[in-house]
Amino acid sequence: MTDETRPTEGRTPSDYPEPQGRPDFLPADDSLEVPSPRPEPPASFGTSWGDPSGRSSPGVPPYGGSPPSGPSYGAPSFANPSFSAPVAPESPSYGSSYDNPSYGSSYESPSYGGSYESPSSSYERPSFGGGPDNGTRVYEAPMFGGPPPSGPSGGGTPPPPPRQALPLGAAWAPPPPGAPGSPGPRRVPSTVFLVSIAVAIALLASLLGSVGTYLLTRTNGGNDPSYSLGPLPTSGATNREPGSVAGVAARVLPSVVSIEAGTSTEGATGSGFLIKNGYVVTNNHVVALAAKGGEIRIMFNNRKTTSGRIVGRDPGSDLAVVKPEDTFGTPEITLGNSDQVVVGDPVIAIGSPLGLTGTVTTGIVSSLNRPVIAGDESGTSTEEPAYISAIQTDAAINPGNSGGPLVNGKGEVVGVNSAIATLGRSESSQSGSIGLGFAIPVNQTRRVAEELITTGKAKRPKIGIVLDKDYKGQGVKIASGPSGGRQPVDRNGPADKAGLKAGDVILEIDGLTLQDGNELIALIRSKAPGSKITIKYQRAGQDHTATLIVTAEDEPTPTPS
Repeated sequence: MTDETRPTEGRTPSDYPEPQGRPDFLPADDSLEVPSPRPEPPASFGTSWGDPSGRSSPGVPPYGGSPPSGPSYGAPSFANPSFSAPVAPESPSYGSSYDNPSYGSSYESPSYGGSYESPSSSYERPSFGGGPDNGTRVYEAPMFGGPPPSGPSGGGTPPPPPRQALPLGAAWAPPPPGAPGSPGPRRVPSTVFLVSIAVAIALLASLLGSVGTYLLTRTNGGNDPSYSLGPLPTSGATNREPGSVAGVAARVLPSVVSIEAGTSTEGATGSGFLIKNGYVVTNNHVVALAAKGGEIRIMFNNRKTTSGRIVGRDPGSDLAVVKPEDTFGTPEITLGNSDQVVVGDPVIAIGSPLGLTGTVTTGIVSSLNRPVIAGDESGTSTEEPAYISAIQTDAAINPGNSGGPLVNGKGEVVGVNSAIATLGRSESSQSGSIGLGFAIPVNQTRRVAEELITTGKAKRPKIGIVLDKDYKGQGVKIASGPSGGRQPVDRNGPADKAGLKAGDVILEIDGLTLQDGNELIALIRSKAPGSKITIKYQRAGQDHTATLIVTAEDEPTPTPS
């Protein structure tokens, strides 16, 4: 009969279900010995052992605890009244005798002293809770767990015990949840914690990488006591070739002076250079304030200063001559010939731009005969403007360079620095150089300086004509009628003697094509009186050529010294 149909008489259900495949335990009153030997279990199984389900058998402490002392305690035994087996000899290493020809072994625990029988034997078990006889039920179990035979002695079929039950040792299985000593639920790290650890590792790796890079690439910042750049070269000398810029500057600089002129309320600064007999040539606009009751201070290249006075000045050419009280042995400068200057010649400008004395700049001659009108652009000055047929240069000329020399590669003066072109200008400030500087040709300067020193005034060259200011065509046209009480062509003047008439158009002077009337005036004033010039003009559509001799005004207005 099955376990379900078996009468329950004499059996009381347990509080816990009986696990399948485990033996039931009885007090170790009797032991059944089987003839067949069994393999010796591991030494770890020879101690105490317990029920993995957490329940305890009568007289057996749970989870491998120590059994109580006494002769009535031992491993459970299983009895089979219908089967008897001889006793197996004791194992010398395990302490129990067993013989198992039919898998019905008897096992005796070395620590408990009991034995048990395999599932193929019959066994008796105590009744938990008591039955009618409150004793031991004996039934015969078939081999290998088959159904037991029916009969008066078999009241039912108990669940078969395991085929081979071996002691597993203390705590061989985890206790059930909630039992004493059971581990709590496993804690899993949170996402925030894992992210924090990852960020910390990344920062640490970055820091270590930066430190490593610094250690590998850093330069030794310590001092090197043995470091030296070596001795100074001694082979070089301060002497330069005479034709070099340094050689020219060395010869010219001692003759260049710095000039300050003005009154108690206003002033001006500029430059000048020393000529024969201790005279200083400069621009008229540099010393114009001193002519109104101001003073002049002259500082030489050796930093010695002295006062000076105006010898003469010519607003029409923007030139003036000043006499210093003392020259301190300063050498005079050498004057050249501006008629021999050609475009592209190297030149050097020397002066005191912005009060910086002894400044040297270099460049080339950019153009010749450039018409420039220098004067007071505000129109408040009572002096006439200066018409200059200038030498154009790209050597830097700045405010303060006015009156200084422009010299050639030989150190000869070829011009007097006078004006610069600027992109813009305000009343409160001046612009600097943009590479367009202009100098008065030295040949004109020579003549004007001589006249100012000898007579205190300069002659005004002329050809005796009045120009038509409204003419916009090619060349320069002589006025067609009187203008300002003056006839278009002066009687017996240079133009009248050459055959020019009112309304004629002058196209060229000495082969230079004229662009406007200012250029014609600048060219005539650059000539010395008595000079001959060739003019090409046009009348009634026909071209004509004439030669003129430049003259000076009969009674020029003297310039006070």
